[in-house]
Parts: sequence; structure tokens; C-alpha cells
Amino acid sequence: MLVYLLKRITHALPVAFGVSVVCFLLVHIAPGDPLTSVLPPDASAQLQAEMRRIYGFDRPLPVQYGLWAMKALQGDLGTSIATGRPVATELGKAIGNTLMLAVLATLIGFILGSLFGFVAGYFRGSWIDKLASFISIIGVSVPHYWLGMVLVIIFSVQLNWLPATGAGPGGSDAWRWDWAHIRHLILPAVTMSVIPMGIVARTVRALVADILSQEFVSGLRAKGLLDFGVFRHVVKNAAPTALAVMGLQLGYLLGGSILIETVFSWPGTGFLLGQAIFQRDLPLLQGTILVLALFFVTLNMIVDIVQAMLDPRVQRA
Repeated sequence: MLVYLLKRITHALPVAFGVSVVCFLLVHIAPGDPLTSVLPPDASAQLQAEMRRIYGFDRPLPVQYGLWAMKALQGDLGTSIATGRPVATELGKAIGNTLMLAVLATLIGFILGSLFGFVAGYFRGSWIDKLASFISIIGVSVPHYWLGMVLVIIFSVQLNWLPATGAGPGGSDAWRWDWAHIRHLILPAVTMSVIPMGIVARTVRALVADILSQEFVSGLRAKGLLDFGVFRHVVKNAAPTALAVMGLQLGYLLGGSILIETVFSWPGTGFLLGQAIFQRDLPLLQGTILVLALFFVTLNMIVDIVQAMLDPRVQRA
């Protein structure tokens, strides 16, 4: 297991390096000057040159990347052009909010998706299978930002049961574990959980149907094992793949929550990333993309390690 762990870490390092290079270059390829958001329209050439020197934009790209990467390794992601505050400070609270939202949405999607998938797989071909499959297809097909607006209209505007925006009463972004704040988390979490639920349900349904058709299941039943015992063996064989899918979905939600967080004005990394794009805040944009990408790489590595712990065949492969 130790050899497999070291091998996975060794494979993750060049991926992380490539991710950092891509994150750095993508924001430089985009058209426009990032300093236009902070400089007045009539700024002199001397002032523009001085600002470019302060932010390091006057140096060659390889030099800029080297300095940026060295500072990033030390936890310094630069200073936001729009706010003048450190990027790490801006990201600190936003990452916590997005992580909380994504983890809850993934748990909801995994629990419901696994339930629908196991039921559909066990009763494949029946009306239960068709109903569960229909629900999972709807979950994958419906645009989540549209679903979010529909839920706001129903539960916030018409029924007035749940708040529509913000992370706390009065639009506050200071999180507390009380009902007043948890109410703000329900709608965005449910909205984000729909796509993972559909993907997990379809994956688990196919896994269960395939496992039930294998010879060892017939052997277990021939030995007189009850349905519950067979179910345990099916779950054990389906768990590694289902866990891998759940890990990938969590990574996608961490990086792809910009539309949901914009709809619900949730103060997370997606909302922060949208502001950085519109304000052309290059340091904040680079730092946010880098942190989210490294989260995804690290999460994939953790999922692979846990998957190998659950299924020794992964290590041998």
C-alpha cells in the first residue's frame, strides 16, 4: 500500500505543475489589460508603466511565472487589483463556503443517487427501474441554474419558506451553525445535488445490474445466502466505482459552482471567480483557478487511495 501511495503522489506532482502552468497562461491569453479596472481613463503613460512594474506585468512571461510560482508555494498568491487585499485572504472565507456547499450537495446527491441506483438495478426492467431511471435522467438534463431560479420562485417568493440569497440573515457572509444560517444553505445545496444524483444513480444502476448477472452471485444464492447477504456483496463490489464517481463530482462542484453561487449570491469561490472575471482582476483570477485546480488534483489522488484500500485489485492493476 505504501508503494502505491508513493506512486500516486509521484504521478500527482507533474499534473499539479502542468495545472499551474495552464492556470498562469490562460489568464494572460485573454484579451484586455487587467490594469484598466484600477487606472482612471486619463491615466498617464508614466502611471501605467509604474503600475505595470508594481504588479510585475512588465517582465517576460517565464519570469512572471517563476516569481508567481515561488510566491504561491509560500502561500502568497499576490494582491487583488480590485480590492487591494491579499488574494489568500479573499480566498480563505470563499473556499470554506464553497467547500461546505459542495460537500453537502455531494452527500445529498450520493445518498439519493445510490438509493435510486440500487433500487433500479435490483428491480431492472420493472416500473421501479423505469421511474428511478427517469428521475436520474431528469437530474442530469435539467440546467441547474434554471432549477435554482425555479426553486427560488417556489420556496422563497411564493411560499416564503426559505431565503433566496446570501449566506446569512441580512445578506451577511459570516457563517454560523444555527438554523438562521442553515436555511440559506438548503436551496443552493439541493440545486447543486441534482446533477451528481443523476450521474451516481445511472452509474450505480449499471454496476448493480452487471454485478447481479455475474456467476458469483448465482453461487451465493445457490448456497442459500439470503437477499441481505447478497446485497452486502453487491455493495462491496460497487462501492469503489461509486466512491470514485462521488469524488469526481465533488471536484466538479468545487470548480463549477459559479452559476449556482451567482443565482443564490452565495459568497464562495464561484461567486468570487465571477467577480474576478468581470473586473479583470488577474491575481485573484489566477489564485482562484489555481486553488480550485489543485483541490481537484488532490481530491482525485485521495479517491484513488481510498479506492485502493477498499479494493486490493486496484493496487495490483
